Amino acid sequence: MRAPQKSSSKMNFDDNPYFEGSGTEFAREVVLKPAGYPLIGLIDDDPFIDDTDLFEAYIRDQWEGWEVREGMYLFDRELFKGFAYRVVYVFPEGFAIGPETKVMIAPSASKTESAEKQQKALIPFDDVIGQEAAKKKCRLIERFLDDPEAFGKWAPRNVLFHGPSGTGKTMLAKALASKADVPLIPVKATQLIGEYVGEGSRQIHDLYDRAEELAPCIIFIDEIDAIALDRKFQELRGDVVEIVNALIAEMDGLSERKGVCTIGSTNRVQSLDPAVRSRFEEEIVFVLPDTEEVEQILTLNLKTFPLPVDPAFNVKRFSREAAGLSGRDLTDKVLKTALHRAIIEDETYVKAEYFDNALSELKKAGPDDCQQFYA
Repeated sequence: MRAPQKSSSKMNFDDNPYFEGSGTEFAREVVLKPAGYPLIGLIDDDPFIDDTDLFEAYIRDQWEGWEVREGMYLFDRELFKGFAYRVVYVFPEGFAIGPETKVMIAPSASKTESAEKQQKALIPFDDVIGQEAAKKKCRLIERFLDDPEAFGKWAPRNVLFHGPSGTGKTMLAKALASKADVPLIPVKATQLIGEYVGEGSRQIHDLYDRAEELAPCIIFIDEIDAIALDRKFQELRGDVVEIVNALIAEMDGLSERKGVCTIGSTNRVQSLDPAVRSRFEEEIVFVLPDTEEVEQILTLNLKTFPLPVDPAFNVKRFSREAAGLSGRDLTDKVLKTALHRAIIEDETYVKAEYFDNALSELKKAGPDDCQQFYA
């Protein structure tokens, strides 16, 4: 993506072919489309423009003299820091925004279109192997999303997923949204930390505003411990205090968000701020797969290999040896490693020894930090 460039033309306004009395060629018309705050997935936000002349003056104050082309992004640096506008039309193409450039806002996608786009990334519920206790508890959320009004004040508005890394927390959230046929707004907690004072809390409130528009829906905040730290750590992380306070306010329902369910996810539940943790009405624990579930994970993923697997490879035996690994460890650090070695060695199939070697290397490396934390 090419960054906007300052116009190299000299700023005098004597004989512009587009604007009388100007010596610089400026665009006659620029059309922008709101792109929102892309880092937290808030797209197609359509700001209300009450005074078009004032809005044009605001745009020119930031970007006058910048050459613009279709497809590039302009980022607000003043009132709504980081808010992005996509340039969808410029006439003439490649000219700079000038003192008389007509700036217009294109209508953004409708709520229904946005929800459909969110749904495309979701997965079937049956693809989640194991975690039967977690799935059973998720029925409550599914029923709430199916009929939010029926629950009244007893709605499960805040739910916490916690357990070792790679056990399917994100996958189950996506599958739940798919099964309930509602949009999912996935957010990495670290993306909510703003650069300026007040930016993080504003992004939290914008996130919930967007969710309210799409309701019923799920907000999934991954790695929530990155912001919702225990208060004793927040002296070292002053940048998250305002975010935690904004999150607590939203979870408390001070601004009622009908049909919005917040799911937080963490590998380190004991490091959460008790004030935040207490806001979750339900906690759902995720566990490492047992031997039978390991076998199911292996069998399902081996079917998708681009190379055949050595007939000598005994999945049942291997599953017993791989017990204690998470689903992500199995797919990313064992199966993928074995497959990649076969490709590198120009093999016509994936040898059984490649799986054994990958497992042996992984065990040698030892458990990762989060699994040590749960030990």
